[in-house]
Formats: sequence, structure tokens, C-alpha cells
Amino acid sequence: MSFEKQDLDLVLVPSGLLVMLVYHLFLLFRCINRPHTTVIGFENNDKKAWVARIMQVDYKDVGTALTVINSNTSAATFLCSVSLTLSSLIGAWLGSSSTSVFQSDLIYGDTRPLTISIKYICLLSCFLLSFFFFVQSARHFVHANYLISTPLTDAPVEYVEVAVIRGSNFWSLGLRALYFALNLLLWFFGPIPMFVSSLVMVTILHYLDSNSRPLHKHQYPSSRNHNSHTNQGLKRVGELISEVGLTAQIRGRRLPDQVGV
Repeated sequence: MSFEKQDLDLVLVPSGLLVMLVYHLFLLFRCINRPHTTVIGFENNDKKAWVARIMQVDYKDVGTALTVINSNTSAATFLCSVSLTLSSLIGAWLGSSSTSVFQSDLIYGDTRPLTISIKYICLLSCFLLSFFFFVQSARHFVHANYLISTPLTDAPVEYVEVAVIRGSNFWSLGLRALYFALNLLLWFFGPIPMFVSSLVMVTILHYLDSNSRPLHKHQYPSSRNHNSHTNQGLKRVGELISEVGLTAQIRGRRLPDQVGV
């Protein structure tokens, strides 16, 4: 019976990890070659338009942009702290000599101490990888904050776009590492929950990552056109004021003539 449990771990656990890995490689291929079919590419298109518009406003009006960047930075920092805390707890638990609660006979799978240690190490690796990705995400968002808040800057828009897009991409990678950690966490309860969780998660992620809407082509009036429209409007208002003044002057001259008659 023990051999059957070990054989089940050797089949289902690599199969579940392979399903997750193949899906994310397929998602990476779509993000590179067909970004419009993914939610990541759809959101990155909107973020590029947001950066292009933010870089056109006056320096005194960038407060809203800095609030958005700061909220993303705070979220990345929070998840970074959570990942580091969980990594520390797992490391302390792994280093303790207490008997593991996951070696019960109720768990249908390999419950040997060596396998339990491998589970802890895999889970710890996922949390540490998530910590690294969220740190990089916060780093790029902070850099974007510096570029946007620089007064009278002539930095190209592409620099800010790269910082914001990279921060978002590292955020996505950190979440994917947490998804892998969830599957490995269920491995503690046996290979069957882990394999089923991998299939369910891939199905849900495929639904959430797919995009069928066309990319919106954001178009904003340039500052030159805006100024020309403004000047034309002011010119038209000036002409109307001149016509009103001329009409009033003519009527003022006619009024005494009529009184004299």
C-alpha cells in the first residue's frame, strides 16, 4: 500500500505542475505574439494611453497620477510583506524538530519525512519567488513615480511606459507564483487535491486571462489643436463683443436724431 501511495505522488504531482507550466507558457506566447487576446495585453494598452495622457498635463495636475502609482506601490509592498512573512513561518516550521501534522494516515499519499520536507521546500520557493517579483514591481512603480513627479521634465514618454508596464508585469508574475503556492499547499493533503486544484485553476485562469474585446485606440487632442480651438473661440467671442459694441454705438447716435425730429 505504501508503494501505491508513492507511485500516486510520482504521477499526479508532476502532472499537475506540468499542466500549470504548459498553460503559463501558452499564456506567455499569446502575450508576446497576440496581446489583444489576453487581459494582460488589454490592460497594458490602457496603461500606455494613461501614461501618454498624464505626461501631457501640467505639473500641478499630476496629483491624481501619483495617487494611482502610490496605490499600486502600497499593494505590491503589502503582498511582498505577506510573502516574506509566510516564507519565514515555513522556514521556522521546516527547521523545527516537531512531528508534522501532515503525516497522518488519513492523507492518501506519500507521508514520509523526506517527502514532507520536499513539500515545504517547494512551497517556500514559491513564496520567496513571489516576494522577489513583488519587490521588483514596487521598485518599478517607485521609479515611475519619480519620472512623473519631476517638474519640467523632458523625459520621453516611453521611459514612463516601460516603468509602469514592467511594474504591472512583475505584479502579475507575483500573483502567478502565489497560484503555484496554493497548489503546492494542497499537496500537503495528498496528490489528488493538488492535481484537481491544478485543473480547476487552469480552467479559471483561462477564462480570466482571455480577452475578446478589441483594443481601444485612445485618441486625445494635442495641445496645439487645443490651443488653436481655444484661440478661435476667443477670437469669435471678441468679434461678437465688437459687433454688440458697434450696434450700441449706432443706436446711441440715432436716438438723439429721432428726439430732435
